Amino acid sequence: MENKNIKTAAASNPAGFTKTDAPNEFREMAEKGTAQAKANYERMSAATTEAGGLIANSYAMGFKGMQDCNNKFVEFAHANINSAFDFLHRLSSAPSPSAYFELSTEHARKQVETLTEQTKQLAALVQKGTLAAVEPIRTGVAKAFNQSI
Repeated sequence: MENKNIKTAAASNPAGFTKTDAPNEFREMAEKGTAQAKANYERMSAATTEAGGLIANSYAMGFKGMQDCNNKFVEFAHANINSAFDFLHRLSSAPSPSAYFELSTEHARKQVETLTEQTKQLAALVQKGTLAAVEPIRTGVAKAFNQSI
C-alpha cells in the first residue's frame, strides 16, 4: 500500500516540488527575468544615448568643416576678384597689342597657378573636415567593440 502512495505522489509532482514551492519558484524566475530585462533596457538606453551624442558631435564637426570651407571660398573669391580688377586696370593702360597679349598671357599663367594652389588648400581643408567629422564615430565604435570584448 505504501508503494501505491509513493507512485501517486511522484506522478502528481514529477519535478519533485510541493504545491507550495511551485509559486515561489515561478516568482523567483519571473523576478530574475524582469531584472535581466531591466538591465538590458538600461544598457540599450545608455548605448542609444551615447550613439546620439556621437552623431551630434560628428554633425557639429562636419558643420564646422563646412563653415571653414565656405570661409575659404569667400577668401578665394575676394582674392580672385581683386586679381581680375587689377588685370583689367593694367589691361586698360596697355600701350600696344603686344603688351595686351603679354599681360593676358601673364595673367592666365598666374591664375592657373593660383587656382592650383587654391584647389590644394580646399582639398586639404575638406579632408581635415571629413576626418574631424568621422573621428567621434570612429572612436565611439572602437570603444564599443573594446567594451564588448
